[in-house]
Amino acid sequence: MLKKIQLLILISLCGFKAFAQQSDSIIVAKTKWQKTKIARQIALYQHHFQQGNLFGANQNVSFLEVKNTGKKIFFALAAEEKVLVTTSNFGKRDTALAAVNGNFFDVKNGGSVDFVKVNGKIVNINQFDKNGVRARHQQAAVIIKKGKIEIAKWDGTPDWENKIVAADVLLNGPLLTINNEDQSLDTTAFNRLRHPRTCLGIKHNGKIILLTVDGRNDLSAGMSLFELTRLMHWLGCESAINFDGGGSTTLWVNGFPDNGVVNYPTDNKKWDHQGERKVANVILIKKR
Repeated sequence: MLKKIQLLILISLCGFKAFAQQSDSIIVAKTKWQKTKIARQIALYQHHFQQGNLFGANQNVSFLEVKNTGKKIFFALAAEEKVLVTTSNFGKRDTALAAVNGNFFDVKNGGSVDFVKVNGKIVNINQFDKNGVRARHQQAAVIIKKGKIEIAKWDGTPDWENKIVAADVLLNGPLLTINNEDQSLDTTAFNRLRHPRTCLGIKHNGKIILLTVDGRNDLSAGMSLFELTRLMHWLGCESAINFDGGGSTTLWVNGFPDNGVVNYPTDNKKWDHQGERKVANVILIKKR
C-alpha cells in the first residue's frame, strides 16, 4: 500500500511539473514584449514578469534580436589580456551599437580564464585545473567569421580551439543546446541555482538572440541553466550557449539612458542600471 501511495505521489509531481512547464511556455508565447528598433536589422525586446508567473517567480528579461548577415550589421569581439573593463566602456571605445558581457575571467589578475582570439591574435589561453581537466565553459565556443556569428561544440581533442579557422573565437559555456539537441547539465549549484544570466541563441531562421535575465532581487529571481534552456527554446532558438552571468550580466545599447545599460546589473545591490562589473571581453554589434 505504501509503495502505491509513493508511486501516486511521484506521478502527481511529474504531472504537476509538466503542467507548470507547459504553462510557462504559454506565458512566454503570449507575452507582449516591449519592442524598440535599435537599427536596421536590430531590435530590442524587454518584459518584466511581475506576477511571479515565469518559473514561479518574477523575472526581468531583455534581449536583442539581430539579423546574422555580417554585412551592414556585423558581430565582433573586444578583449583585454590582463585588464578588466565595463561592458559599456568596451562598447563606447569600439563605437558599437550594442554589447553584452563575454566569458569567465580572472577577478584578481584580469583577463579571461578561457581561450580568446581577436582579429587573429590569441589574447588569452585556457586555464585548466590542476589535473588538466577542461571546464564546462571551455567545451564550446562562439565563433565570428566575416561578421557572422556561430556556435561550435568541443570535439574532444586537446588543441581544439587552435584548429578553429576563424579570426575571432571566444570559448564559453556551458553549451545548452545545439541543433535542437539539449546538452547534459549536471546538478552543480552553478547550473541548478538561480542567478542573473547572459546567453546567446541562434533561431531557426538564423537570427541571433543576445539575452540577459536579471536576478538576485525580489523583482527578478534569475534562472537556473535548466530554466534558461527552456526559455531559449520558447524564443525559437535551435542552439544556445550560456555566457558568464551573475554580477557580470550586462546588456548595453548605445544611446540608451543610464549610460546605455538596459538591464539591472547587481554589483551595487540596487535595482538600477549602475551596478556594472568590469569584464575581460564582450560581444559587440557594429555597423559598417
